[in-house]
Amino acid sequence: MRKIRATAVAVTLAAVLFAGLMSARAAEPLKITISWAVIPGQLTAVLFSNPAILKHYGKSYTVELTHFRGSTPQITSLASGNIDFASLAFSSFGLAIQNAHLDDIRVVADLYQDGIPGYYTSEYMVRADSGIAKPEDLKGKIVATNAIGGAVDIASKKFLLTHGLQATRDYQVVEVQFPNMLASIEEKKVDLATMIMPFSIEAHRQNNLKTLFTVGDAMGPAQTTLLVGRAPFIKAHRAVLVDFFEDWIRALHWFYDPKNREQAIKIVADFTKKPPSEYSDWLFTHKDNYRNINALPNLTALQNNLNVQKELGFLNIPIDVKKYADISLVTEAAKRVH
Repeated sequence: MRKIRATAVAVTLAAVLFAGLMSARAAEPLKITISWAVIPGQLTAVLFSNPAILKHYGKSYTVELTHFRGSTPQITSLASGNIDFASLAFSSFGLAIQNAHLDDIRVVADLYQDGIPGYYTSEYMVRADSGIAKPEDLKGKIVATNAIGGAVDIASKKFLLTHGLQATRDYQVVEVQFPNMLASIEEKKVDLATMIMPFSIEAHRQNNLKTLFTVGDAMGPAQTTLLVGRAPFIKAHRAVLVDFFEDWIRALHWFYDPKNREQAIKIVADFTKKPPSEYSDWLFTHKDNYRNINALPNLTALQNNLNVQKELGFLNIPIDVKKYADISLVTEAAKRVH
């Protein structure tokens, strides 16, 4: 009888310990893995650098950042579950649905937008002494893009097509990484270079280039990069993700508050290992790309961008953005902040 009682006590104790362990594990913050590609265009890498302004970090969630050189590898990592949220260009978003068959992908937040009136828009530049005065002058020339089929590539192709120029037939397209654009056009390896922030700042300082057209001219408003996740992850962790986006929005408000600008610029400068003077003239102002400080994506612009992507042959299927969007997380989170 004593042996039976001892066994029962041991079983009960084990059950209590197991329940306690499971409870402790359940109380652990959710680790959210987020990818990013470029800063300061995407602020993801620095938004969580000031714990003093974050209400839920370390309590309901933590963040693990993963750097990628571009969007395409992020699609693979999102599909395999290696990351929870990916930072995609609108062009990559469409391909994730069409090629990777991620039917459960969801747009959840804005990263930055281009072509928004009153804000910076990416530029397509030529040498001042090139003799190129209008788009038609690019016939027979070499156009540099960072990645064929990417967001700024699609914008340039659309603009030039409206001026009667078709890629391959009328001009050559070569891929050049953004940091190498300025050198490529100055060394006359290309005739048109694609300039985004912050590389366009240096291009203007050189004073030997001129802007031929912009993304705004080509596309109008563009949801250039966006944060996406997958529906099962969002459903499983919705409450925590509202906490996460509450902190995301709080951080955006802090970075954009004029009284914090000097400190905010220092955070970006320290991360990129550049002097604050590289950013002081434009970052977090109207000279910068537009970011919605409530992280709300521009679904109308995104739909238009995907339509253009299909018109140019980079997508084979129509995509209804509303089917692939879940803005309820940032909408609910923003209500907590205001």
